[in-house]
Amino acid sequence: MTGAIERGGIGFSSSAQAMSLVAFTAVTTVTLLLCVMTGPDRDDLDEFYTGYGSLSPMRNGLAIAGDYISAATVLGTGGVIALTGYDGVVLALSTALSLMLLMFLLAEPLRNAGRFTMGDALARRMPGRAVRITACAATIVALLPLMLVQLAGTGDLLAFILGFSGDSLKTGCIVGLGTLMIGYAAIGGMKGTALIQILKIVMLLGSGTVVALLILNRFDWDPGALSRAAADHSGVGTAFLHSGLQFAGGPSPRLDMISSELTVVLGGACLPHVTMRMYTAGSARQVRRSLSWAVPCVALFVLVITVVGFGATALIGRGVIAQADPQGNTAYLLGSRAAFGPDVSTAETLLFTTVTTAIFLTVLASVAGMILACANSLAHDVFAHARLFRGRRHDDELSPRREMLLARLSALAVGAPAILLATFVQHRSLQPLITLSFCLGASALAPALVYGLFWRRYTRTGLLCTLIGGSLTVLVLMTGTNLVSGSPTSAFPEADFNWFPFTTTGLVSIPLGFAYGWLGTVVSGRRKSEEQRRQYEAVEGWILAGAVRSPGRTGSRGGR
Repeated sequence: MTGAIERGGIGFSSSAQAMSLVAFTAVTTVTLLLCVMTGPDRDDLDEFYTGYGSLSPMRNGLAIAGDYISAATVLGTGGVIALTGYDGVVLALSTALSLMLLMFLLAEPLRNAGRFTMGDALARRMPGRAVRITACAATIVALLPLMLVQLAGTGDLLAFILGFSGDSLKTGCIVGLGTLMIGYAAIGGMKGTALIQILKIVMLLGSGTVVALLILNRFDWDPGALSRAAADHSGVGTAFLHSGLQFAGGPSPRLDMISSELTVVLGGACLPHVTMRMYTAGSARQVRRSLSWAVPCVALFVLVITVVGFGATALIGRGVIAQADPQGNTAYLLGSRAAFGPDVSTAETLLFTTVTTAIFLTVLASVAGMILACANSLAHDVFAHARLFRGRRHDDELSPRREMLLARLSALAVGAPAILLATFVQHRSLQPLITLSFCLGASALAPALVYGLFWRRYTRTGLLCTLIGGSLTVLVLMTGTNLVSGSPTSAFPEADFNWFPFTTTGLVSIPLGFAYGWLGTVVSGRRKSEEQRRQYEAVEGWILAGAVRSPGRTGSRGGR
């Protein structure tokens, strides 16, 4: 192929690069225009934070699926499937199971208890400054690592597709696209980012399904033949199709795998950029209907990424994938390119451009959604409710116009440091940051939500212990994992302070997160527990059974 750039044995033609660049520019222009057109045109908090709940269940479900399937999931999970086979498939299935957990356990109570943010849901029965500030801090701490992963990966992704290698160009991509994502969140609000998520999920599933069908066609529509070919080209034989390959180097591979899957199932369901989509539904019934659209979309994505991951290994080999990227983050692109064979037609080049554009849009939409979740929490929970910078008068309400301005400024306040940090970590392994976010979701946010929504005697002290204790435990334990040091693919390969026996902290930190909440409640004393029981019983019907949202009664929904 003339003008091809070799990346791990797979050539991206100059025509594919040119078409990708044009497509990226067009998508950036169109999505920014959508944000401007659909963003709130007046000082209406409900419109900015929830879009008035005006999305239909189908569109809201697609937006939920779009928020749930991040670029880290597309590239990271695809890489794990291509490199470890069976273990990667289990990881992908865990992401779908996580969304089902959200659907059946937390979605309706979250929508009923909250209004705009996770802080609203937690403060519904335990109002107070400390609860909201801690909830905001937990939201930012949980989402910041994922933002860094996707921002830092943007430079490498564009370099891989477009064929440039300069560090300054990669840094420029991070800064430019990060600025664009801040604009999406600040201008479009919930409705604008939802439309981008919908466009992203449609392109991602559409292009991915076509690629998966092309790969199956290469193997005569026989999934068994695809699996056997992947095992033959994996370099490890039938071990590729059995459990244990991903954590084979650890002291307890089985326990390590259980810890990883448990972390994904609990953490993925409770990350704030996903839970905030529950508030965009107008009723509990619409939440159920929205998730009934989101779950099949995620299930289809699991099938697609499994076929593409296995196809990448079967068609080009596990060694080539690992050579291109030790973490396998380019496996989805390599598998998509390999599905066309050595000679690529114009139509196939166009399809590959659609695949790359879908991944590019996934990065944009995912980071914009996370910035919006953090900005909403910072503006609504800290500035509007914690009464910071508002004097000492408790009846001094923040005007909607000022809160809207603070929300938009908060997007900048969250996004700018994220861009700066991403430029520093772009040359390190990003896997620890992905794991950190899911561990924080599983060990701090999940226990807080489960206790806060369902345990009558749960106290404010117990909630603070859960959020703070769970987060600190994860941060301490993560420093000792082999993702941080002690292996060639760790963040600090030149150092070795690996003392924790598992790759993820979930097996230890998740039970401790629940234990902190129980212990904090016990320490609060019987009187506090009884007070909380009475307060919970006063709103129990509202939280569990639901009530019609009344936008005008901001106090009843937001806990003012």
